[in-house]
Amino acid sequence: MEPISVIEGTALPIDRSDVDTDQIIPAEYLKRIERTGFGPFLFAEWRKDPDFVLNDPRYEGASIMIAGDNFGSGSSREHAPWAIEDAGFRAIIAPSFADIFRNNCTKIGLLPVELRGESVRALMDAVLDDPSTRIVVDLRSTVVRAPGLDEVFDVEDFTRWRLLEGLDDIGLTMRNESKVTAFEQTRPGWLPTA
Repeated sequence: MEPISVIEGTALPIDRSDVDTDQIIPAEYLKRIERTGFGPFLFAEWRKDPDFVLNDPRYEGASIMIAGDNFGSGSSREHAPWAIEDAGFRAIIAPSFADIFRNNCTKIGLLPVELRGESVRALMDAVLDDPSTRIVVDLRSTVVRAPGLDEVFDVEDFTRWRLLEGLDDIGLTMRNESKVTAFEQTRPGWLPTA
């Protein structure tokens, strides 16, 4: 997982509330055994509409997604954050997230940022009016900056540290590799080793 410090770029506005994980990545695409390759299936059903925002070339290359309330609700599928990350997004800004979705995001280095509803609406409108609007998400100082906006966001200290260090669950374990090795060397021989 890559460390996160500052994410700066343009944004894709998903101007809808209660977007669930089945809308983010439909179940028919969950048969892959890898964690990669889900990006082309992001919002697959909605992309069939040529007017859907993800089909708009003005938003190509966006690294930040802006969404409505309760983003990522529904089933707990990890594939939803995987698809968002695989499509090139590094942060999602919304007034609220489903808890499991938020946790799944932070485990892969996709930063979910909760801002006040009015602030999200202002960002959404700015990006809809001008797709070239630049947004800065600064995890070090926990601030989102954009034209007319400078707002602090909350993130749990441990989660913030993990993201700044680029540590997923395996990375956290590997920080203790010498302790694990030392423990394994002291285990009685009659215990299984694998």
